Amino acid sequence: MSSTAAGTVLQDSEHDVVVVGSGAGALTGAYVAAAAGRSVVVLEATDRLGGTSAYSGAACWLPGTQVQERAGIGDSTEAARTYLRAVIGEGTAAHQDAFVEHAPELLAFLERNPAIAFEWRPFPDYFAAPGRMEAGRAINPLDLPTEELGELAALVRPPVDRDRAGRSHSRSGPLRQGRALIGRLLLALTRAGGTVRTETRMTGLLTDDAGRVVGVEARTPDGPLRVRARSGVLLAAGGFERNAQLRAEHGVPGDAAWSMAPAGAAGGEPISAAVALGAATDLLDQAWFCPGVLHPDGSAAFTLGFRGGLIVDGNGRRFANESLPYDRMGRQMAAAPERVPSHLVFDSRTGGQLPAIALPPLPAEEQLSAGTCVRADTLEDLAWQIGVPEAKLSATVERFNGFATRGIDEDFHRGEDPYDRFFAAGDGPNPCLVPVDTPPYRAVRMVLSDLGTKGGLRTDPRGRVLRVDDSPIPGLYAAGNTSASLAGPVYPGPGIPIGTAMVFSSLAVQDMAGASLLQEDNA
Repeated sequence: MSSTAAGTVLQDSEHDVVVVGSGAGALTGAYVAAAAGRSVVVLEATDRLGGTSAYSGAACWLPGTQVQERAGIGDSTEAARTYLRAVIGEGTAAHQDAFVEHAPELLAFLERNPAIAFEWRPFPDYFAAPGRMEAGRAINPLDLPTEELGELAALVRPPVDRDRAGRSHSRSGPLRQGRALIGRLLLALTRAGGTVRTETRMTGLLTDDAGRVVGVEARTPDGPLRVRARSGVLLAAGGFERNAQLRAEHGVPGDAAWSMAPAGAAGGEPISAAVALGAATDLLDQAWFCPGVLHPDGSAAFTLGFRGGLIVDGNGRRFANESLPYDRMGRQMAAAPERVPSHLVFDSRTGGQLPAIALPPLPAEEQLSAGTCVRADTLEDLAWQIGVPEAKLSATVERFNGFATRGIDEDFHRGEDPYDRFFAAGDGPNPCLVPVDTPPYRAVRMVLSDLGTKGGLRTDPRGRVLRVDDSPIPGLYAAGNTSASLAGPVYPGPGIPIGTAMVFSSLAVQDMAGASLLQEDNA
């Protein structure tokens, strides 16, 4: 048995299933177990539930379900399988199959609970490949009235802008997007008898004499805690995106301060604890990348949906299609050192407002006063302020404006893909190409952000954590960003991180039980 944390153990409780983490995957697995009558506890390291899932738009890439069928969009399990094979390849074929085959069954089970409801909303898949849904196949939770959640609402992590400012939810209106997803899963879990513990940070794993994982050790404000698991432990607590030391050790591009994960979360403790027991890992240098607008406090804002402007590197040159899906654009930024930081250059057509979606947003004047945004009447002055060659920036903008006039981006093909056009707002021959020709000009500093690391514990298609020799560690399971993603170094479509976390958490707790837990009478 592993050693306990220093000091007197606060208590020694026991449950059938112990779930570490409280994002969409963790709560899905916990609910599946609780609905089948298992004793379940969820352990969350911070004081709020939901992690990065709560910050998200809550797109869930769960293909071929009754939600897509209700919307009449023509999606299917086979189309999704074809798409994933084309984009990811054969390396994780067994995981891809388990994912697409279980998603419809899981979604039907979830929606049998009146607390859980989804709808399809358009948002294109990210790659032009066989099986793609150009209008998208991701589904989203319906808004959740705060009064329906009651006192539990205070446990759900608020939107990223309010959370970073130390504020709670708005007093008016329902929980939306990621908050609605977490709120709905939390409501279903607690009604089914599951319990949650906040401010309970896992520090280690408990094993018996045969090497089976039988619980976790944790640290709480009141002292160390030991929680035993009769059936198994599910690690679904995110990756290590907020751990600067582990990022550097594994070569993850970007800075921990630029990650979108909540402060105090995603330190990587569950991964490290499993590795100490011999667990294998994979993809440790990978993350779900995105461009980020640098904020004055050193944090970054997830940025997507560019409706204008162009992005230049430290040499004053464009290097990619700015309208690429965010992970693909992030990987373009990571490909060369002169691309971080970059600058988004735009003009006065938007009245000084960023021609993109940035979460959390920041008023333009605050950016200007802090120097993370600069303004100038000429491109030459703008170039001087951001430290790029004046002639190169002017030539880059002139060439871009020519593309906007003709409607064709000869360099990077901006505007040719349905994803590009999804956010477009221009009125020229190519709505994704908006001229930058109306002073004053602005440039906002862009850094490489992420939605979390995606490398972690290697698992089988049942969610079991594997050793280097591919044998499972008994009693130990992982899902979400605590596990190595089936997507490898690509991001196939909106909601793949959440969708896969939900499915493999469900498969994990069912493997613990040795039976399907999705019968009609369990929801």
